[in-house]
Amino acid sequence: MAYGGTDVVHDAAITLRPGEVTALVGPNGSGKSTLLRALARLQRPRTAALTLGTGADAADALALSAREFSRRVALLTQGRPTPSGLTVRDIVEFGRYPHRGRWSKADPGGPAAVGLALAMTDLVDLADRGAEQLSGGQLQRVWLAGCLAQETGVLLLDEPTTYLDLRYQVELLDVIRDLADDHGIAVGVVLHDLDQAAAVADRITLLRAGRIIADGRPEDVLTATRLTDTYGIRIDVDTDPLTGRLRTRAIGRHHARTGRLSTTS
Repeated sequence: MAYGGTDVVHDAAITLRPGEVTALVGPNGSGKSTLLRALARLQRPRTAALTLGTGADAADALALSAREFSRRVALLTQGRPTPSGLTVRDIVEFGRYPHRGRWSKADPGGPAAVGLALAMTDLVDLADRGAEQLSGGQLQRVWLAGCLAQETGVLLLDEPTTYLDLRYQVELLDVIRDLADDHGIAVGVVLHDLDQAAAVADRITLLRAGRIIADGRPEDVLTATRLTDTYGIRIDVDTDPLTGRLRTRAIGRHHARTGRLSTTS
């Protein structure tokens, strides 16, 4: 895949499986978002295959119409604008457009899908509020609800925890996990936070300089040696004794200082 004739991602192959969360991680400029955009058909690869389904149900995703593709794949991008004059419910209902007929707006499953999406993102009480009245974190949840209302089998999210406070970061990751576990959705998510990736993902794809350098279970990919080499800074990895989850820690220059005074009250 290339921008302006310059290759950005090289020889990348990735598989998103139903019921699994795959997290794409790596330094800035490593190609995470570009690879995700290619999966969503927003970035056209020079030479590549993009297949939806397996066996007899497999389809060439690059040959599907935009409407057909949108019934199967939803994407939450970064930096969406704040729409004015629309309520939260209006925006979420936009996610139903692939399910409406070309000449008819009939959508029998729409109200239930929109209601569920609002509930899953904790937006029911804000459904009739204008979008311009929302915080950045609230608006991010609205866009996610629109993706959920789309009712696709594949959900792609590009740094979805951006603008969210700690509570909603955790709750959004819980929603992602629920979508895979309870609804069998194949989720691909770009994350910067390695601990979040380790907590939510079944598989992690680690990129550097436009190439996939490791792909597999979090404990196999997120090793201290590999992360230190990839990010160019010392990163320690251990297991959180309370949660049993993988835990990473980047060690800067000041972490090595000793002899600090501390006081308690």
